Amino acid sequence: MVQGNEVVASLRGVHKRYGALTALDGVDLELHAGQVLALLGPNGAGKTTTIGLLLGLLRADAGQVQLFGRDPQRLDARRNIGVMLQHAELPPTLKVGELLRLTASYYPAPRALEESAAMAGIDDLLGRPYGRLSGGQQRRVQFALALCGQPRLLFLDEPTVGLDLPARQRLWATVRSLVDEGVAVVLTTHYLEEAEHLADRVCVMQRGRIVSDGSVDELRARVANRVIRCHSTLDVAAIAGWPGVHHVDRDGMRLQLSSSQVEAVVRRLLDADPLLSALEVQPAGLGEAFTALTDETSSADQREAA
Repeated sequence: MVQGNEVVASLRGVHKRYGALTALDGVDLELHAGQVLALLGPNGAGKTTTIGLLLGLLRADAGQVQLFGRDPQRLDARRNIGVMLQHAELPPTLKVGELLRLTASYYPAPRALEESAAMAGIDDLLGRPYGRLSGGQQRRVQFALALCGQPRLLFLDEPTVGLDLPARQRLWATVRSLVDEGVAVVLTTHYLEEAEHLADRVCVMQRGRIVSDGSVDELRARVANRVIRCHSTLDVAAIAGWPGVHHVDRDGMRLQLSSSQVEAVVRRLLDADPLLSALEVQPAGLGEAFTALTDETSSADQREAA
C-alpha cells in the first residue's frame, strides 16, 4: 500500500454557518494519500458540508480549506478528484460509452474508456442508454465516471446503495487496488460494515465537530461496551431492563446484547436460563462503537446546555 504523510486535502479551524445553524465548529481534518477515510456521523453532523468545502462547492466562513495545496475552487486542483455522489442526474438518452467519453474529455490525462469500464464492471453496458439501466447498473456507471479522470482523491458518497453483494465486493476490490496505488479515498456510508471493511481511518462527526479520529480498532477501544451473543428463550423486554444492558435484540433463538458490565450480565443470563447455549463475548463492532460514541457525545452536549 502506498500510504504516507502526503496531505492531499485539509481543513484547518474551519467554521461554517447557515443562518443560526452551526454546520462546522472549528474542524481540523487532513486527508492522506493511499488512505481510505470513512467520514461517519448522524444526519446533520456536518459531513455534507465538509465534503462540499473540499469539492469547492462551498466557502468557509472562517479557517482554511486546501485541495492539493490550493484553493478547492481552482480548476487545476479539482481536476485531481473523482466524485460519486449519492444522487446523480445524468442525461438518460446518452449511451454509457458516450457518457464516459464526455466525462473523460474534461480531464488532461483520462483513463482509456475500456479501462474505466472494466474497473467498474460495466463492459457490457457501453452501448445501452443510461436511462434504461437498473438502479444498480446506474450506480456502477457513476462509479466508472468517478474513475475516468485518474483521480488522486476519490469521494464516494454511499457508493454501494442499490448494488447486490457481488457488485459491492467488486467495487470494494477496485477501491483497495486504487488505494494501493496511492489514491486517497473519502467514504461516507450508512453501511458500517462497509466502513469497517474498507477504512484505514474512521472520522466520526457530531454536531459540526470531530469527536473521534483514528483506526477502527482505536474507535472500538474508546467504548467500554462488549457484545454478548447466545441462544436463549429469555424475554427481550425483561433483559433490556437489566443494569448494564444498553441494547438487546433477537433473531429467532439468537440474542445479541450490548453491555458495559459483561461479567455481571453473563452471570445473570446463566442464572436466568439454565438451557442457555452458544454463549460468546466479543469487542464492540464498529456499529456498536459508533452508536455508543454518538450517544455519549449527545449526552455530554445536553449536560453542558443544562
